[in-house]
Amino acid sequence: MYVAVKGGEKAIEASRRLLEKQRRGDSRLAELSVSQIREQLRLAVARVMTEGSLYDEELAALAIKQAAGDLVEAIFLLRAYRTTLPRFGYSAPLDVGAMAVQRRISAIFKDVPGGQFLGATHDFTQRLLDFSLLADGGDTVLPAIAGGDDDAISLSPARLARVYDLLEQRGLIAQEEAPADAPDPVDLALEPLHLPAERPTRLQNLARGDEGFLLAMAYATQRGYGGNHPFTGELRFGTVSVEVSVDELDGAVIDIGDLAVTECQTINQFHSSPDHPLAFTQGYGLAFGHSERKAIAMALVDRALCSEELGETITSPAQDPEFMLLHSDNVEASGFVQHLKLPHYVDFQVEVELLRRFQANAHRADATDEIPLPVERDRDLAIQE
Repeated sequence: MYVAVKGGEKAIEASRRLLEKQRRGDSRLAELSVSQIREQLRLAVARVMTEGSLYDEELAALAIKQAAGDLVEAIFLLRAYRTTLPRFGYSAPLDVGAMAVQRRISAIFKDVPGGQFLGATHDFTQRLLDFSLLADGGDTVLPAIAGGDDDAISLSPARLARVYDLLEQRGLIAQEEAPADAPDPVDLALEPLHLPAERPTRLQNLARGDEGFLLAMAYATQRGYGGNHPFTGELRFGTVSVEVSVDELDGAVIDIGDLAVTECQTINQFHSSPDHPLAFTQGYGLAFGHSERKAIAMALVDRALCSEELGETITSPAQDPEFMLLHSDNVEASGFVQHLKLPHYVDFQVEVELLRRFQANAHRADATDEIPLPVERDRDLAIQE
């Protein structure tokens, strides 16, 4: 007879205490502070903010510390906290064209108007372990750069012409403007996803989507599962102003602060329709913080999801909105997968009893050289938990 293992509140509390002890690690070492995580693990903080749908570097760093570095768990923590916050309004659309750029590159122009700004990137590193980082105490000493100081080299103009605008002016890329009668975008933080979903809703979903999942699907589109091998028209990282309209000030628009964001626009194969001349199409990605891999993957998947609207044949999962939008959320996916760790004693006991009945029928059939008919699940076995 299958016997369920039983536990209780004391076991759960002991498990929680053990988790906290393991999170802290060796108490002889200095504890990792939230400010250290915020400043030195900025790429992890950016991912947690993006997929947690809450721009707060301190809270994202706190979630990473609490989750012992498990970013999906940290995203879950941050998103759960966000649900407790009141929503007091909506900002105006971000003017990404006015971004104070820290990094900006284009793969389609050697001499892009305004210049290329490499900024801080791993693109030109050798991916070799830097064993000097093992040394405790003191800051890493970097060699001086010939021709000027580091601060001067890293500065860029407050506004750079966007590559998309340059292509649009020359009639090379399809214009993408929302119809005048288009409804307001759905807020997925307040409303569940409904299909079919318009592009603004899809972009919201992808912004919150798991980076690893989007990366895999974007890679699949490049390998032929979606026919999507674009050019990076522009990739930029910097800060943008957030503006809100204040009713108490007769609707005056005021700047309430800056956000660090990464934006990617891909240039994809050209397309034509009766209403639009032949032109390139684009994919779009936007994420909090310095999140280049996420933004690029998001742009590739966004373009793949436009296939039906462009009249293209749907041949791969990346082009299927239902598949992509319903499976990209790591909080929901993690819940469904990890719930398998919870007690399923009664369910399993039902399956054990059913298996024994099949085995008994098979044994009787062997004894009589008869093939048993399929046995349907007994209603009596549907034991309620």
